[in-house]
Amino acid sequence: MFTWGWNQKGTLGHPPETKTENIPSRVKALANVKITQAAIGGWHCLAVDDQGRAYAWGGNEYGQCGEEPLKDEMGRPVRRDIVIPKRCAPKLTVRQVAAGGTHSVVLTRDGHVWTWGQPWPPGDIKQIFVPVRVQGLENVRLIAVGAFHNLALEEDGRLMAWGNNEYGQLGTGDTQPTPHPVPIQGLDGLTLVDIAAGGWHSTALTDKGEVYGWGRGEHGRLGFGDNDKSSKMVPQKVNLLADEDIIQVSCGGTHSVALTRDGRIFSFGRGDHGRLGYGRKVTTGQPLELPIKIPPPEGSLNHADEEEEGKWLATSIACGGRHTLAIVEWKSDDI
Repeated sequence: MFTWGWNQKGTLGHPPETKTENIPSRVKALANVKITQAAIGGWHCLAVDDQGRAYAWGGNEYGQCGEEPLKDEMGRPVRRDIVIPKRCAPKLTVRQVAAGGTHSVVLTRDGHVWTWGQPWPPGDIKQIFVPVRVQGLENVRLIAVGAFHNLALEEDGRLMAWGNNEYGQLGTGDTQPTPHPVPIQGLDGLTLVDIAAGGWHSTALTDKGEVYGWGRGEHGRLGFGDNDKSSKMVPQKVNLLADEDIIQVSCGGTHSVALTRDGRIFSFGRGDHGRLGYGRKVTTGQPLELPIKIPPPEGSLNHADEEEEGKWLATSIACGGRHTLAIVEWKSDDI
């Protein structure tokens, strides 16, 4: 496993004297295990290995790393960083990890969901550092976590949500928060294959490549068009992507990204800091295809006419709060 960026609160899992890493560096504490999946939250990280063992590191002031947080004489949380990855939820055999703003959620191999930390904005509910099973969920196959809301897709196709809901990100038709999972409305009869949760919005993907979005619409992060930036209380189909065969969706803090079956990327939402990847500051509710402007691999040019003999195709995407990542591979024209 490799990490890079800002090491504030030990988020990179490197020694505390490391402040910033401009290039990927291996997380030495995890060198002897095989990591299969990882997640980044507000200030903490989670990972799971091939044996189902979970690890946490980074900010822990709300118990989000699974360690009891320290408190001052007034009972207020005190910063207690976990700078080197260590085991969390040791009694659970984990399949997937997901990190929120100040809380953690894991899906176990038996289909149950467990959580700890501060699941709601600080001050709204007491934080916990010992994993607690989320009641009302059975046979879950996929989880997604936003800043302070959560999604769980069950094997029978039901999509459940719980947490904060001030912009309708739970898809329940209102803005009432709930600490217990409730069914999301408007998705009956659809077969869902992927879900994603951002800062204050959510998306779901069907087996027919259709994207549905709901929650906060500011900056056009839902992809309904430049003139429609209103919040949606229930899922609505992203018609501007209706002609594309989407296979993966990802939500950032204020933007979203969709990946097509033929390896193209569409992004939309807030555009400052370059998070949409267009090479210029642009904020748009219109999903636009992202150009992959990186040099072709060595030996991929036809030196007779200097034309590229192939193209880059994306295979996976991921959004952070203000940035986007994609894994791409080169496909030659003769394949």
